[in-house]
Amino acid sequence: MTLYFITGNPGKLKEVQAIVPEVEGIELDLPEIQSLDSMQIIKEKLEVATKDREGEFFVEDTSLYFECLNGLPGPLIKWFLDSLGNSGIYELVSKYENNKCVAKTVIGYSDGTDLHFFVGELKGKIVSPSGTGFGWDPIFMPEGYDKTLDLFFLEEKNKISMRNDALMKLKKHLQN
Repeated sequence: MTLYFITGNPGKLKEVQAIVPEVEGIELDLPEIQSLDSMQIIKEKLEVATKDREGEFFVEDTSLYFECLNGLPGPLIKWFLDSLGNSGIYELVSKYENNKCVAKTVIGYSDGTDLHFFVGELKGKIVSPSGTGFGWDPIFMPEGYDKTLDLFFLEEKNKISMRNDALMKLKKHLQN
């Protein structure tokens, strides 16, 4: 059976297929509820996606949690980016002494019957925008590195990323 990754983001699809090549991307217009709980967002999406379709599907939510904002924006990062952009997010965080954050990817997988979650995390900090890249990669510097995610080669990024961590857990589940 085909494993479908539900996304409209070509950057995410490219990263996922570099790790799990057999995945096929599928773009579905799914509602995105507003919640600080990534698992609830994913559960709602998968319920809609599997209602009228057969197959194995997964969807992911990648969130960014700022220590200085008590965990915000979390899953609301997309709207922070839309409103403030990377420069605005950096300016907001730089007003605080603490620029530490955690990037978290939550993958929800459904085989049509059961729902499973897989979580990956990457600690880092918010820095001045370094260039271009998708999402907030230009302002996220992983802990232990001296460059932002947008400056990593795809293979290098996939070795350390929160998405890779969650995908490897999904792969292990699928192999069992």
